[in-house]
This record gives sequence, structure tokens and C-alpha cells, in this order.
Amino acid sequence: MRLDADFGVTAAKAESLRARVRGLGLDPARIEESFSRGGGKGGQKINKSANRVQLYYAPLELRVACQRERRQSLNRFLALRELVERAEMILSPKTSPRLAEFDKTRRRKARAASRAAEKYGEAPR
Repeated sequence: MRLDADFGVTAAKAESLRARVRGLGLDPARIEESFSRGGGKGGQKINKSANRVQLYYAPLELRVACQRERRQSLNRFLALRELVERAEMILSPKTSPRLAEFDKTRRRKARAASRAAEKYGEAPR
């Protein structure tokens, strides 16, 4: 996969993603890219164009597919961003923003549960 391609996003977003790829030490040459026709909503454009992007990174056994947008270039960017986030969860869990968000949500739910238990008593199981 070429990281210098035009993704159809701002230059700052593209460069930020490239920096994250370099920071994790992912080899862009080992990211396999495939395209297929999309499905679902979107009408004739979705049904006729190969805008669904699938990325596979063999060293970590990561596979990502994206078909959120109508444009293939934007779907490439979104799929690569998802791949980087998943790789970050595996390679660098302490710096992963996604894991931090999961942890924050888990703590918030635990706090709400303890407050409810304090107010209403333990719920029967």
C-alpha cells in the first residue's frame, strides 16, 4: 500500500495517519489491499463501483473492511485508520486512544452501578 496517495482528506489528517503508521513501525508494503463492489444503501453508485476497501496486515493477522463512504479514496483512508487503531491496541496499549476511551467508559459505568447499588441496594440476580 502506498501512503503517499491522495486519500481525499486534508493534508494534516493524512500526515497524522502516516506519522502513526511510522510510530508503530508498521510496514506499508506488507499491507495488502483489495477492492470489491459495495452493497446496501447508496443506489447505483454503490452497486456499480468497487469502493469497498479491505486491508490485511499479515504480521498481526489484522483484517479491516470499510464501505462507509461512496468514494474509494476516502474508504481507503478510513480503513487504514481503523487498521492503525487496532494495531495500536495490540502493539502499544498504553498509548491507544481507543483503549483509553474503553477504559473511561468502563469506569463510568462501574461508578454509576455503585451509586445505584448505594441508593437502591443490591439488585437481585
